[in-house]
Amino acid sequence: MSLLQLTNKLALITIYEISKILSSSLDLNKTLRQVLNVIANHLNMQRGMVCVLQDTESLGIIASIGFTQEEIMRGRFAIGEGVTGRIYQTGFPAVIPNVAHEPLFLNRTGAKRLVKDQAISFLGVPIKAGRETIGVLSFERNASDHWHGFEDDLQLLSMVAGLIGQTIRLHQQVTTDREQLIQEKSRLQKELGGKYKLENVIGQSKLMKEVIADVHMVAPGKSTILLRGESGTGKEVIAKSIHFLSSRKNKPFIKVNCAALTESLLESELFGHEKGAFTGAIQERTGRFEQANGGTLFLDEIGDISPAFQVKLLRVLQEREFERVGGNSTIKVDVRLICATNRNLEEAVNKGDFRSDLYFRINVISIHLPPLRERKDDIPLLVEKIIAKFNRDNNARIGITPEAMHVLTHCHWPGNVRELENCVERFATMSRTNLIHEVDIPCQTNQCLSSTLWKYQPTGGVIPIAPVAENPSFSSKSPAHELPQDSGVEEFSQTEREQLINAMEKSGWVQAKAARLLNLTPRQMGYALKKYNIEVKRF
Repeated sequence: MSLLQLTNKLALITIYEISKILSSSLDLNKTLRQVLNVIANHLNMQRGMVCVLQDTESLGIIASIGFTQEEIMRGRFAIGEGVTGRIYQTGFPAVIPNVAHEPLFLNRTGAKRLVKDQAISFLGVPIKAGRETIGVLSFERNASDHWHGFEDDLQLLSMVAGLIGQTIRLHQQVTTDREQLIQEKSRLQKELGGKYKLENVIGQSKLMKEVIADVHMVAPGKSTILLRGESGTGKEVIAKSIHFLSSRKNKPFIKVNCAALTESLLESELFGHEKGAFTGAIQERTGRFEQANGGTLFLDEIGDISPAFQVKLLRVLQEREFERVGGNSTIKVDVRLICATNRNLEEAVNKGDFRSDLYFRINVISIHLPPLRERKDDIPLLVEKIIAKFNRDNNARIGITPEAMHVLTHCHWPGNVRELENCVERFATMSRTNLIHEVDIPCQTNQCLSSTLWKYQPTGGVIPIAPVAENPSFSSKSPAHELPQDSGVEEFSQTEREQLINAMEKSGWVQAKAARLLNLTPRQMGYALKKYNIEVKRF
């Protein structure tokens, strides 16, 4: 095989190996170092480097072999400066048989050195991407080595530089795309963060995110909204959020608690009255509908209004007009109505306590606010905010341990957020130290006021679940444990009813599991559930 054939074969092998390396990874520095090693081994080179334009005025080393860290730090060249800067500026390769005899060679990387009286040669080629020069590939080797093949070496280095140029441009494109994706991700996260966040509304759980998403969807419109949920779930806060997210945010937000007023007072409160309309009406009064003109009127506890007043309210909702009490002139208003109730309106309609036409009028868009026990992930956030507010108001520095937070998270909170606020404020006020421990939680010492409240609820029907902590168990002194298997559960107390419900909740409403938790037989468990009229949930 001739020397030319050997040279061509070596070049093909080198190009093949380098192509495999450049396509194996997106780690640019790693792949370029591997490429430099292949070239050094195949072409008997000693030290090599890849320089690229790192700012608008200078070249820097991004990959090298055979250089110390100090030499790499010194290896910066302005465009047109030295041999490397000239190669970049002109776009043409350069060969220096002996760098010691070249005045343009700057020796920044220490190439002008003698190794056993041997001079150092330098080969450099431009790295191009298309017609644009983006860097320089250069190598050093002993001048005493066979120099007859420098033209072949330059040709091979130029081909390698072309491959490197394509790889660098691809890497730059990938980096640019990645940065754009990161920026877009950040923008979307901020946008979603704003979407799933409302001022004064705390909730990161799935259920609350659904509520907040619904609020953002309905807020821009004009449709009447019905907020449903247990007392203390934050219906008024959601109503305010809807108002301030709407185009009416600069107009009044007026709220009325319908359950707090009698029928006559409610009519005067909403519609206003003329002077002399009734005893005590010494002057004209503007009603809440007029006050809310252009804005939002929030009617809380609308399920408690009387059937007679429901008829009057229905006309206002249909026609958006009314007359003041004792007046004859018709007043038109532009009001968005938001209603709220904790009652089962469908059941009230079936019983005839609530008009079906009014039900359909207010139930245009319905948003259900979940009870706190169904969104326990939000409890730590709520507790932290309540404690922070308590500390600000009382100039205190109260904290809470993870164990105490665990107890609060696993309570059921029939009074929802309102009850949680009262509980946290109670133990924060009564705490003897600045750190709340598990034992400081009232339910851990049988001092939970809510638990006492639920004892006086009627035994018929399903009552709200008392906020007792997890891990319920019957006392070994409980009369139920002294009963024979068939004797029933006549001796159970109301407190034990709460424990029954808690055990059923913990066991996923599987009676056999709940019986094992309470150390009861399945038959005793069945008697207990039947006696206290506990409705077994079906999933």
